[in-house]
Amino acid sequence: MQPFVRKRQSSALHAATFMCSRSVGSAEMEMVLSKPRFHLDLWLRFTIQNWILDVGRPVVMLVLPADWFSLNRPGAAEYLHILYNITTPLTLLKMLELSPRNLPLPAVHVGIIVVIMATSFHLVADSITRRLLLIGYELHLSVRENPVMQNLKPTSLIDAFELLFYYDDTVGHLMWYIPLFLILLFFFSGCFCHRKQEEKMPSAAWMLLVPNAAYYWYLITEGQTFILFIFTFFAMTATVMHQRRQGMSPDTNGLFMLYSFSAALFLVAVWVACLWNDAVLRRKHPGLIYIPQPRAVYTLHLRQSTQT
Repeated sequence: MQPFVRKRQSSALHAATFMCSRSVGSAEMEMVLSKPRFHLDLWLRFTIQNWILDVGRPVVMLVLPADWFSLNRPGAAEYLHILYNITTPLTLLKMLELSPRNLPLPAVHVGIIVVIMATSFHLVADSITRRLLLIGYELHLSVRENPVMQNLKPTSLIDAFELLFYYDDTVGHLMWYIPLFLILLFFFSGCFCHRKQEEKMPSAAWMLLVPNAAYYWYLITEGQTFILFIFTFFAMTATVMHQRRQGMSPDTNGLFMLYSFSAALFLVAVWVACLWNDAVLRRKHPGLIYIPQPRAVYTLHLRQSTQT
């Protein structure tokens, strides 16, 4: 009788253990296969911040009368730039926080510090450029070719302005955009789900697609970041191919980034095609990669037409 009771107890214990392990396993599977969520708050913040505080700065500079602010004090565009310097690191930190993967804290700290330094370089250079435009500086010409610079005495001051624009256009942009695109790529590497969970983008994502792609176009053209952008896009494409071999596919956030990058490349191609035969801009942007800056197009064509 006792062996029979022990056998019943043992079988009951094994059954309970099996049910418990099965429930734990199903709970873990449910966590793994949890429905991916489109981060509307992140992308809305990213788009609004960049359009108002980054793209909006030159617009404010052109629209507001120059005599509204003293030239030896910050103007409306500079205050927008200061806000951009504050909000951009917070947005990048939010993006890293939402990523399922984690970066080492020293790498995060160094990246954010570099971005803040670069945007500070850009703030100073943009402030001086705005004041140079008021006295006839032409952005479609090099520093030495500008009539304003040719009248400077002593001529060594031209070297100082060339150094200023070198910090802005070369050093500052590299320090600014390399961490930005690395963070975008790192965030994208975590935007994958199982093929069974693959979904179409929500309507909110489609609404944000056009302004987000247009901002990437602005980064490529005005920031001259085509090489960084195209390498990031190639890395994203390679990540998709690798993940598909493992049965994974981009979730709604990953699709949003892929479609935004693809649309931005299309906009850049149209922009370059429209300005392909412009000899003046060709001299401003020599070399194999020819992508004119919007502000250079404005000072060459639009401002002259409005003045006449």
